[in-house]
Amino acid sequence: MKIKHENMIIIEVYVDDIIFGSDDDSLSQRFSKNMQKEFEMSLLDELRFFLGHQISQQENGIFISQFKYIKEMLKRFQMEDYKLVSTPMITGCRLSRDDTSPKVDQKLYRSMIGSLLYATASRSDVLHAVVLVGRYQVAPRESHLLAVRRTLYT
Repeated sequence: MKIKHENMIIIEVYVDDIIFGSDDDSLSQRFSKNMQKEFEMSLLDELRFFLGHQISQQENGIFISQFKYIKEMLKRFQMEDYKLVSTPMITGCRLSRDDTSPKVDQKLYRSMIGSLLYATASRSDVLHAVVLVGRYQVAPRESHLLAVRRTLYT
């Protein structure tokens, strides 16, 4: 994802963390001084990682990815050795509530869906598939889990 704004300050707040920046150094410095007058805060160096997002600041913009988060997610679900696929869902995939395949662990299924939902912040290409498999969290079946796994290794 590329974000570029000119002559403004961009602020991100999460619980007790704040990120700010601008393409105008004097604006950033003034903002920093004003914030330090009001709040106890420490300034760190250039932002590289925040809430599972990797941030790369370059001349032509700011780029955000979740490569590390996705890699850790695959490891957590013991899927790091799976082969990658090019699409998050098989064309014509028909999932159903009336599926008769074996039941699967609901907690595992919900955890996978939650992790995938967070990954959609940088992977909008999997959003549709995640929404579809998310419908079956109450009584997940093996066919639903297979669809989730395919989405995980897209």
